[in-house]
Amino acid sequence: MKNLLLSLFVVTAVFSINKARAQSGELKIIDIPELEEIMLQSEGEKLKVINFWATWCKPCIKELPYFVSAQSQFPEVEIIYMSIDFSENADRVEKFAQKKKLNPSGIYLIDDVDYNAWIDKVSPEWSGAIPATLVMKDGKKYFYEKEFHEGELEELIKQKLK
Repeated sequence: MKNLLLSLFVVTAVFSINKARAQSGELKIIDIPELEEIMLQSEGEKLKVINFWATWCKPCIKELPYFVSAQSQFPEVEIIYMSIDFSENADRVEKFAQKKKLNPSGIYLIDDVDYNAWIDKVSPEWSGAIPATLVMKDGKKYFYEKEFHEGELEELIKQKLK
């Protein structure tokens, strides 16, 4: 019993240290209520684009440059990169985000591996596959479960800004 409690303590401590270390950098580790809060903050006129991705997802990595480009083309648009990597990989996610030049103020990692508990909160249409993108403006949500290709994201943003 003591070994089990000690093991549980060590695992909890490791997760806490990783979370604290990631929180000290650009990456923000959040839970589901915090994700919901970020999505609720879209009630204004500002266009918000939330890209759900992971460092192990090849289509996600392939489309990331289009989000970085849109970020510089449309500074009035808030682009958020929401990683679904495991929180114990937070350091790797943060280094990856820096290497790919993702907006440092918009990098998050969801600390909840029970995806079925929260994907419907993002969109009931979402099967859970990534990449996936949620676009929000004026209280309306538009969900895209797909990989964006060159020019598609910029065109979508132009349409939503009108």
